[in-house]
Amino acid sequence: MTSTAPGSRTPGPKVRRNGITVRTAGVALHVRPRAIGVGLCVAAIASITALVTFAVGDFPLSVPEVLETLSGRGDRISEFVVYELRMPRVLTALFVGIAFGVAGAVFQRLSRNPLGSPDIIGFTTGSATGALVGLLLLGGGLSLAGGAIGGGLVVAALIYLLAWRDGTVRPQQLILVGVGINTALASVNGYLITRADLGDAMQAAIWLTGSLNGRGWEHVIPVAVTVAIGLPVAIVLSRPLSLLSLGDDTAGALGVPVERTRRGLLVVAVALTAMATAAAGPVPFVALAAPQVARRLTRSPEPGLLVAGLTGAALLALADLGAQRLFTPVTLPVGVLTGALGGAYLAWLLFSSRRRTRRG
Repeated sequence: MTSTAPGSRTPGPKVRRNGITVRTAGVALHVRPRAIGVGLCVAAIASITALVTFAVGDFPLSVPEVLETLSGRGDRISEFVVYELRMPRVLTALFVGIAFGVAGAVFQRLSRNPLGSPDIIGFTTGSATGALVGLLLLGGGLSLAGGAIGGGLVVAALIYLLAWRDGTVRPQQLILVGVGINTALASVNGYLITRADLGDAMQAAIWLTGSLNGRGWEHVIPVAVTVAIGLPVAIVLSRPLSLLSLGDDTAGALGVPVERTRRGLLVVAVALTAMATAAAGPVPFVALAAPQVARRLTRSPEPGLLVAGLTGAALLALADLGAQRLFTPVTLPVGVLTGALGGAYLAWLLFSSRRRTRRG
């Protein structure tokens, strides 16, 4: 579901070739049945994956036992296993996946580039740098989350200012500046780890890979609140994005406050990225792949943010289940699996783009 500019009030829906436009209170909502179907499918995949994750583990449960426990009719052992050991990890994976998926879709649409992902143009790495400062220098805890948010906002402001030219931010310049900042911050992160104590360095190295091991409710609640607030705000602010794709001058002539819209979306996307990074570390490639997968499934050049977020949740939940069970008894950090799959996906994306260029 995407929103278009307010228009005249016309009773009843208007059917188009690629969807239905419904006007309510003077606001036109364009509904694409395929996008709704895809959103429901990926939400079902995420839910089924979560249910399987509740069931498997060192203390296995059957699916009926899990359902009984979730409905409040399970025994104490099952309740402890589901609610205290497994549910925080599963919910963290789902909310982090949504946050990365939405942030990736926003950045890719703002930069007009499929590689405009927060983990490539420096925003995730900036959040990781701030979190490392909180973890290694300030003792972790709340300072880790605060450092992730502060680092992400500072780096976002720096990239925005460096990409500013002639009163506006050029998408291509945003990508180039972001890649350079990302490389520099990766070196800073390596330096922070080499200067830390051995135990702290090992903990930081695992966290930098992206891990959901040992997640509790203290990780779930902040990222859940951020998603609950940030997703609706991002959807509202993203209404003019289709006009921004026509160019800043054209969008401005049509009444879009270009820079104000861009800054608002950047702040929301950075907040989602930072809180997701604080909860699970800089999990690679979810923000890059989720919007692209959603775009191909919906067959739309600009997939809705909600569909991209649900796709991110399904991808991260599946990756975490694989990280737990594929190499039993060893439990891998989820970032190892997403990094491997994301690298293969990126290679395929580049190959398919080259093949289309040759055919063109």
